[in-house]
Amino acid sequence: MTQTIGLPSIGETEPMLLGGEWTTGTGNGIPVLNPATEQVLTTIGQAGQPEVDAAVRAAALAHEDGRWRGLPPERRRDTLVRLAELVADAAEELAVLETLDNGKPIERARGDIALGLDAIRHFAGAPVRLTGQVQPSAPDRHVYTLRRPIGVAALVLPWNFPFMIAAWKLAPALAAGCTVVIKPAEQTPLTALRLAALCLEAGIPPGVVNVVTGDGRTGAELVRHPGVAKVSFTGSTQVGREVMAAAAARIVPVTLELGGKSPDIVFADADLDRLLPMLSRTIFGHSGQMCTAGSRLLLHRSIAREVLERLVPIVESLKIGPGLDGGVTIGPLVSAAQRDRVESYLKLGEGTVLTGEESPPGPGFFVRPTVLTGLSADARCAREEIFGPVLTVFEFDTDEEALAMAGDTEYGLAAGVWTRDLGRAHRMAAELEAGTVWINTYNEFNSAVPFGGIKQSGFGRDLGDAGLEGFTVLKSVTAAW
Repeated sequence: MTQTIGLPSIGETEPMLLGGEWTTGTGNGIPVLNPATEQVLTTIGQAGQPEVDAAVRAAALAHEDGRWRGLPPERRRDTLVRLAELVADAAEELAVLETLDNGKPIERARGDIALGLDAIRHFAGAPVRLTGQVQPSAPDRHVYTLRRPIGVAALVLPWNFPFMIAAWKLAPALAAGCTVVIKPAEQTPLTALRLAALCLEAGIPPGVVNVVTGDGRTGAELVRHPGVAKVSFTGSTQVGREVMAAAAARIVPVTLELGGKSPDIVFADADLDRLLPMLSRTIFGHSGQMCTAGSRLLLHRSIAREVLERLVPIVESLKIGPGLDGGVTIGPLVSAAQRDRVESYLKLGEGTVLTGEESPPGPGFFVRPTVLTGLSADARCAREEIFGPVLTVFEFDTDEEALAMAGDTEYGLAAGVWTRDLGRAHRMAAELEAGTVWINTYNEFNSAVPFGGIKQSGFGRDLGDAGLEGFTVLKSVTAAW
């Protein structure tokens, strides 16, 4: 049954935030679509060099004059606590905005807002706990370290988790004392803009948080701006390489959380009653538009037939539709371009289709959840990140074979292990080439636990102490007398 959900107010044009002032900029407008209906929700400005320069200069001035980093840690803590309170009060509005411009089911959007709120609450306490160390030394020496805010941080966001990733980056950056320029994806800017407005309402000084809207050209202007001291980027591996190259030209540190082709390994002793319902979240949640999606299902040969016989009916029962309808698992993909990309992989004709493949009729950018088997190891669907509701299935016989198959990818973001054997679980976790490993669960996040990848999935970490320290410079001090 369709839910009755109040729709938030969205302006005909949604302005960007530069130095505490809202402006539409001077560039041409970019339409923001509802991917479930293909209707225009609003228009955002295309920030060019003047707007990007204004945002970075505002952030640099706010850093230099100490209006944020110069506050007592307790003041910054209290302001971030206030921000968390405002986000909590606006949680339903933020979730609806997320569903409207992203397409994800409203239940999923509410969960994402909650994860972002948890990160703000977690890092709110960081200003008073961000300490250095004293190093034992000679009697006439005092040796210690300090962590200082790195300066202006460029936060470049993806379109799949706009609010959550914004909070994951913004909260530790502010906790560290940095000023920021946020660049949301042009497809999904609404919740980042609302978050920036809440920052001002919470009492974060003007110029500390800035938002520039636009497409990839805006992002490119931002990451190569000489006033940016740190880049934190979440997105595709291809764009991540470009970000890294631009930052390398100025020796600017970067955090890159990029693509994935994550293995979900199921051993013969796995609890299938627990596993099978969760697979809908592992790969088909958010229509597969997750960098951590368990898109490669590795099954022990002895249980492969049973798993697939039980899995296919589950997949075929998943509800497809607009995210605001409620009870939906498969919402639309974020754009026509993304739908066409996913369909292009299905048209390759690789492997055997157990279910799915044909997209439902419009309107909306929908793709049915699809399960593929019988793929060769070098098939494109087996190796490339599809970023849609497509599950590829493989079989193995031994632990060593499973480990080799799991590692046969350029990516290294996440992995899942399903087994009742505790020793095997921890051996696999230690050997898997992935930044995050889940055992008998999947896609669980904790604001205190670092998250990020290795290999072509990037480096650096969001969340945890590592995420906080990424926005600081470690300074060593030696005093003699």
